[in-house]
This record gives sequence, structure tokens and C-alpha cells, in this order.
Amino acid sequence: QVQLVESGGGLVQTGGSLTLSCAASGRIFDDSRLGWFRRAPGKEREFVASIRWTTGMALYADSVKGRFTISGDKANNTMALQMNSLKPEDTAEYFCALDPYAAAVYWRPSNYRYWGQGTQVTVSS
Repeated sequence: QVQLVESGGGLVQTGGSLTLSCAASGRIFDDSRLGWFRRAPGKEREFVASIRWTTGMALYADSVKGRFTISGDKANNTMALQMNSLKPEDTAEYFCALDPYAAAVYWRPSNYRYWGQGTQVTVSS
């Protein structure tokens, strides 16, 4: 059993930066994939970024590529999402999630078994 807790959300102006953190309790197997998803009001949950725990290979949604960076700290069982050049359309609730089997379809929320409670990010224009 894995529990995930996000932190670091808040209010920021357009062009600003925020770093989200995700702390995991329980064992994260090397084959796992950890990801960040977000859900804006009235929209479906969407993939943001993911990282393969064993290799550190990162994948990003086109909408955040070049602005967001995902990283993992295996020693401390934490994951971070550095968000730069934030835009109003990045406003959403952000969730970290874990897929114990690193499914090939990394952008599909249903492949992730464990989820955090979410942290709100609001970007003002």
C-alpha cells in the first residue's frame, strides 16, 4: 500500500514559478511510474508529466513541455514538479499518482492505482 501527499500549490502570477512536491509512504518498486495529473474546473483529469522510477525517464504533455520539469528522489521517496512560465490555463488541481506496473499508456489516469488528494494551483492573469 502506498500513500501519496502533495504540497506546494498556491497562487502565482502569470509568468511565475511554483514547485509541487509529492511524498510517498510505503515501498515504491523500481518498475513503478509516478505521474502528475491536473483537473481544471469543468474539465477531465489530464496528464501533465511522468517519471519512470528506475530510469528517471521523464515524459511530458505537449502543453507543458519546456516549462515543467519532473524529478524523483529515490532516497527520500519524493517527487517534484518544477513549474516555470506559468499561464492562467495551468490553473487546476494537481494530483500525483503512482502506477506500480508502468503501463505503456502512461497518460491514462486509470492506469495509476494510487493517488494523492491534490493541491490547488491558481495562476492569475
